[in-house]
Amino acid sequence: MHKLLIDEPGKKMLLLGNEAIARGAVEAGVALAAAYPGTPSSEISLNFFQMTQESDFYFEYSVNEKVSLEVAAAAANTGVRAMCVMKHVGMNVAADALITLAYVGVRGGLVILVADDPFMFSSQNEQDSRYYAKLSGLAMLEPSTIEEAKEMTIQAFELSEQLEEPVLLRTTTRINHSTAVVSFGEITPMKTKGDFTRNPMRYVTVPAVSRQLHARLLDNLVKAEKMANQSPFNYSEGNGNWGIICSGVSYTYVSDAICDLNLEEKISILHLGFTHPLPKEMVNTFLDGCERVLIVEEGEPVLEEAVKALAQEEGKVLPIGGKSEALFSKLGEYNPALVREKIFVWFEVEDIVQKLPETSTQLELAPRPPTLCAGCSHRATFHAVKKAAADMDVIYPTDIGCYTLGMLPPLGMADFLICMGSSTGTAAGFSKTLDKKVVSFCGDSTFFHSAMAGLVNAVFNKHNFTLIILDNGTTAMTGHQPHPGVDMEKMGLSGFGRIDIEEVVKALGVGHLSVIYPFKLKKSIESLQEAFAFEGVSVVIAREICTLYAKSLKMPPMRPFYVSDKCKNHKDCIDQLGCPAFFVKNNRVSIDPDRCTGCALCAQVCPENAIRPLKK
Repeated sequence: MHKLLIDEPGKKMLLLGNEAIARGAVEAGVALAAAYPGTPSSEISLNFFQMTQESDFYFEYSVNEKVSLEVAAAAANTGVRAMCVMKHVGMNVAADALITLAYVGVRGGLVILVADDPFMFSSQNEQDSRYYAKLSGLAMLEPSTIEEAKEMTIQAFELSEQLEEPVLLRTTTRINHSTAVVSFGEITPMKTKGDFTRNPMRYVTVPAVSRQLHARLLDNLVKAEKMANQSPFNYSEGNGNWGIICSGVSYTYVSDAICDLNLEEKISILHLGFTHPLPKEMVNTFLDGCERVLIVEEGEPVLEEAVKALAQEEGKVLPIGGKSEALFSKLGEYNPALVREKIFVWFEVEDIVQKLPETSTQLELAPRPPTLCAGCSHRATFHAVKKAAADMDVIYPTDIGCYTLGMLPPLGMADFLICMGSSTGTAAGFSKTLDKKVVSFCGDSTFFHSAMAGLVNAVFNKHNFTLIILDNGTTAMTGHQPHPGVDMEKMGLSGFGRIDIEEVVKALGVGHLSVIYPFKLKKSIESLQEAFAFEGVSVVIAREICTLYAKSLKMPPMRPFYVSDKCKNHKDCIDQLGCPAFFVKNNRVSIDPDRCTGCALCAQVCPENAIRPLKK
C-alpha cells in the first residue's frame, strides 16, 4: 500500500513537505486532482499519480495548468472535493480560469496549491503568488512548517466549502522540499461521484450573471476576513513590546533568531497563516501592544503594505519596517542568520545581546554548473544543428525544459526565452524583424503545453523559421511525468490514449516536416540542412528517449566507450560536446565508463576514430 494511504490515525512518519500536503488531501477526502508538473510542487502530483493505482482516487497530468484547473473546477462543482497543483509560473497560465472561477465558486471543496520558488532554484522568475489572492479575491493559506502544511491542506477544503469558493494554498520551496515528522489523522471517506443541477444564472458567466457574482464574491471577502480573525493559523506569541509580523517559512526563521538572541521577553510575534484577506482586527490589536514592528516576509512587501495601510487607517503612529536597503530585500530566500542580522538593525539591540560567534566550518565547494546528462540526446541534436547551420547567421529562441541548458558552452543553443511555449511565438516575431535564420527549440511536453498554439499561428501567418521538437518520450525536467505523447504501456499502465506529435504537425499544415534520430549524426545534419533551406515553417522532430527515463524503464544499456591509443589529444570531443562522462587526467582525455551511456556521439565527432566501445 502507498504510504500516504495508510489508515492509522496517530501514526508518525518522516515526510517531505509535498508528501505531507498530499497526505492532508487524502485525509480531507480528495476525490479528484489534476496538475501539470512543475518544481517545487512536483512530488505532490507524483504521489497522487502513484495513489491512483491503489484507490478510487482520480488524478491526471493535464496538458497545462489552465486545463488542470478547469478539470478540477468542474469536478468541484458536482460536489466532490478536488485539488489543482502547480508552481508559481503555472498560475499565470491558469489565471484566465482562476479569476472567473472566483466569481462562479464551487460546491465541493477546491484547493489550488501554488508553489513559489524564492531564489529561483528551478524557475525563470521569483513572482509572488500572494498577489493572485488579491487579484482574484480568494482566501489564501500559507504554512510555516511541514506539519502545518498537512493540517492547512485539510482546513483549506473545509474553508472552501464554507465560502463556496476555491482556496489558494501557497507554499515555497523550503516548505515543499524540507522533511519533518508528521502525525497521521483520520481519513475522510472520499466521495467520487457528484451531481450537477443546471443553473445558468450561477454558472454561465455572461456579463449580466457576472455582475451579480462579483457582488457575491465581495460579500464573501468580508465573511472570509471574519474567519481569518478567528483562524487557529493566526496567533500571537510573547509579551514584548517589539513586534514581528511574519508568514510562511519566515516564521521559523524568526523563531530561531529570537531564541538565538535570547529576546523572548522583548519581542512578540504575530504568526499569520490565513493571510488573505488580512485579519485586520487581530493585526490592529497586535499593533496596539507594540512600540515598533518588523515585517518578515520573503518576496514582495504584501503584508508590509497591508499592515502599513491598516495602521494609517487606524491613526497609529509607530515605526513599521520591512523591505528597504537597510532591512530585507525582495530577492531570494531568507534564513535565520539573515533574520538575526535584521533584528539587530531594526530593534538596535547591540547593547542588549552579544552577537553570536561565527560557528560555520563549511568549506567552499567547487562550483558544479548544471549540464545535460551524459548520453542526453539533446546534446546530439544541438551539435547536429550547429554543424548544419555552420555557414549561417542564426538566432535560437528556446523554451522551458532540460534543453534550456543548451545555452551553456560549448553548445550555445539558446538566445531568447520567456516562458513555457514561447519558442514558437518568439520565433515568429524574430522571423519578421531579422534577416537571419531563426531556429527554435521546444520539448515534447512543452509542445503540448503551449507551444502548439504558436505553431498554428506561424502556419496561418506564413512565418519563416524552423522549429525543432525535442521528443525524448517524457516530461524529463521535472521527473519523468507523462504527457499526451507518452507511451503509457511502457510504464505498465493501460487505459490511456496517445497523441502522435508527427501526426499533429502534419495536421497543422506545416510545409516541411522531418524526423531525425540525433545519435545518427550524419543523417541528422543532412535532414536539418534541408529544413533550414525551406522557405516558410519547417519542423524537425528529434526523437530519442531520455537516457534517465530509459534507465528507469530498465531498457537494456549500451556498451560504454573508451579513448584508445589512437587519440592525438585534439580534445574535439570535450570542446564540441561537453559531455560530463569525459575527464582529463595528466592532460589526456578519458571516459568514465560508469557515466558513459554508449550513445556513440563522441565517436562520430573524433577525427581519429579513437573512441571505441568497450569489449565487456
